[in-house]
Amino acid sequence: MRNPFVRRSPDEGDGADPDLGREPDPDLGPGPEADPDRSGSRGRRPVRQRGFVRSLLAVCFGALPALAFPAPGLWWWAYLALVPWLLLIRTAPGARRAALDGWLGGIGFVLAVHHWLLPSLHVFLLPVSALLGLLWLPWAWLVRSLIGGTPSALRAAVALVAVPSGWLLIELVRSWEGLGGPWGLLGASQWQVQPALRLASVGGVWLVTLLVVAANTAVALLVAAPGLRAVGVAGIAGCALVAGTAAWGAGAPRVTGTVRVALVQPGVFDGADGAERRFDRAEELTRSLAGQRLDLVVWGESGVGADPAGRPDLAARLTALSREVGAPLLVNVDARRSDRPGIFKSAVLVGPAGPTGQRYDKMRLVPFGEYVPARGVLGWVTSFGKAAAEDRRRGTEPVVMTLPAPAGGEGTPAPLVGPLICFESAFPDMSRRLVRDGAGLLVVQSSTSTFQNSWAPAQHASLAALRAAETGRPVAHATLTGVSAAYGPDGRRIGPVLGTDASAVAVRELPLSDATTGYVRWGDWPLYAALAVVGAVCAAEGAGAFRRPGSAPRARRAHTARGSAGRPGH
Repeated sequence: MRNPFVRRSPDEGDGADPDLGREPDPDLGPGPEADPDRSGSRGRRPVRQRGFVRSLLAVCFGALPALAFPAPGLWWWAYLALVPWLLLIRTAPGARRAALDGWLGGIGFVLAVHHWLLPSLHVFLLPVSALLGLLWLPWAWLVRSLIGGTPSALRAAVALVAVPSGWLLIELVRSWEGLGGPWGLLGASQWQVQPALRLASVGGVWLVTLLVVAANTAVALLVAAPGLRAVGVAGIAGCALVAGTAAWGAGAPRVTGTVRVALVQPGVFDGADGAERRFDRAEELTRSLAGQRLDLVVWGESGVGADPAGRPDLAARLTALSREVGAPLLVNVDARRSDRPGIFKSAVLVGPAGPTGQRYDKMRLVPFGEYVPARGVLGWVTSFGKAAAEDRRRGTEPVVMTLPAPAGGEGTPAPLVGPLICFESAFPDMSRRLVRDGAGLLVVQSSTSTFQNSWAPAQHASLAALRAAETGRPVAHATLTGVSAAYGPDGRRIGPVLGTDASAVAVRELPLSDATTGYVRWGDWPLYAALAVVGAVCAAEGAGAFRRPGSAPRARRAHTARGSAGRPGH
């Protein structure tokens, strides 16, 4: 007769529980037999409470990097902000829990960095964040795989390259226009740091992101694995060496001349006649520039509410204004074009002799703000928030504009102008394309009035510093309601900004440069390098090259009905 108190082998049948004797699944946590006091509902409650606390921490830790961006602007915090999140993921009991920590942290990141979208998206910001948060699932798996437990020196060294590469691929995917564009790229938080801007001139904002995440990974190794402090120290030293080499080797672009640009910011005008009053105020501010030597006057996005090509009276007013100040006007029209159907947002150049015929139509539109994706399915969202009631039409190609020659043909020829409209200044490839097409001055026309009392205006203006450093060209960022700013070809800000409380005009003398930066020459090479690194790590992991000691599956201990092989008969 069998002893009912002796655990039988599953192979013996007789209704034996096949789960007896199995190792606990690390993804599910310890079973109730691991702790007699946790059986039944009493055991599930503490586990669920711990899981809830961990989930809450994941969301909060994922949100921490937002403090590195304007308005808080704690740029130094970017080099530490990911450390709590990394440490949480590495302690996950299993791959599924690590993936959940990555997803929840991604939700926290998106919510924190894009919280200013609440007036437009309302409750829809939450499902959008949940969708984008899925991008961090594979990254979390990568983190746990490389630095979870007690990693070997090889795994830790690989993590210094692979973890930043994985993060960069997330930024690449969410930079797609349909997913919101490249807003909140971690490297963009370093817009005031000169060594980081020199790094951007070599590999764009992407290379700065790699450096920032590598520094976070090195600090996480220092904290989490005392036996691998040498690897962490080496990682921090490597980051400092790369930044220092870029600052010394790339240097600031050589200045070849100057251009004088006026930024016209009329301010906020509400009410049914707000657009007309804003136009009148911009006209008044522009007229005050008469007598100054100017190469270009720039108005913000949507400063003109009708197409001058179909409104002779409006074209005449702008022409007279240009003649009065002695400089061409780059205005922005948000209206139906007179020569084709649909509403366009367009940069239109008007000179002392009238509209020059040079026009750029915005190519990359803001999802929901300027068009509704799959309107036939999602058109109902226009009943909530501030989604576009009618889709704007897209332009087909970038345009480089030639400014009219000054009266009498005196002075140095003005540079070619590459216009970008609002959202487009977040895309590094667009400014690079304009410079490769010959632009010597980049101009951004923007309107952030919808998000006036949020972090968005300051964050948007800061992007111009990255675009200037990447391309080696000055950037003028003009808005309707602030923040307006100007940057030299090295990314340094020229003069003070016009804040969101200002209704004013600012004249900036911007240095020009004809240097070709590494980013303009080689493009997005850090993205390709990151893809190669992650692919190589995944292949090596699949082949078992990084297998931890002792990670091979354990042999199941055999049981007999009457005792063990060592003690027969017991």
